[in-house]
Amino acid sequence: MARLVNKVAIVTGAGSGIGRACALALAREGASVTLVGRRQDRLEAAAEQIGKSALVVSADVGIKADIDRLVAQTVARFGGLHVLMNNAGVLHAGTCEQITEQQWDATFTVNVRGLWLLSRAVLPAMRRVGGGSIINMASVLGINGARKRAAYAASKGAVIQLTKCMAIDHAADGIRVNAICPGFVETELTADVIRKAPDPEASRRERTAAHPIGRLGQPEDIVGLAVYLASEESAWVTGAVLAVDGGYLAV
Repeated sequence: MARLVNKVAIVTGAGSGIGRACALALAREGASVTLVGRRQDRLEAAAEQIGKSALVVSADVGIKADIDRLVAQTVARFGGLHVLMNNAGVLHAGTCEQITEQQWDATFTVNVRGLWLLSRAVLPAMRRVGGGSIINMASVLGINGARKRAAYAASKGAVIQLTKCMAIDHAADGIRVNAICPGFVETELTADVIRKAPDPEASRRERTAAHPIGRLGQPEDIVGLAVYLASEESAWVTGAVLAVDGGYLAV
């Protein structure tokens, strides 16, 4: 039985990687899904796999007007809103000395400010349907530090704390807020990190070795937890920070 029948979800960063995989998984479980991102062509390609229960909205989560528009279009199209997956993110590598002010600001604009603005914007719609689930894509680097990840790790740590605060503040509304912390998942973003390394093959080996399970993650490794958190099966789960990391944090 589909676990998300009659649910409506927004997924940001839905054109590729984890966001795309999760959007498709939510749709397979019966949800109507708004796919959000900056690249219209990629969103439309994902929407074709879903069919009539998909809505494509090209938007920048760092811009409040775009956020208000995508929430309004979702509610107008599907009649409500139950699930938000904040997946859009950027990564600029570097130490605190190497990161530029522009890179720092860009990281926090997307990873934190956009997540905050969109989460805030969906609250009234979720209250109208009696509650909902907000799923924030954090990272193991929001828990553990790493070399040359000063801005990224700091932003994901902020996501984790915002998740906990929102969970406390909105529990009485029936709105659950949880964070998923992936390990190193193979996406376009992480492929770029490896590609830019001085020795890409050595970089891949090093990252693989950091995961006791013996391989890097795939976007599909994240979807099971995402569907669970979106569904009523997780009705007593809020404020949780859940790692899907191949054992990375156990080392």
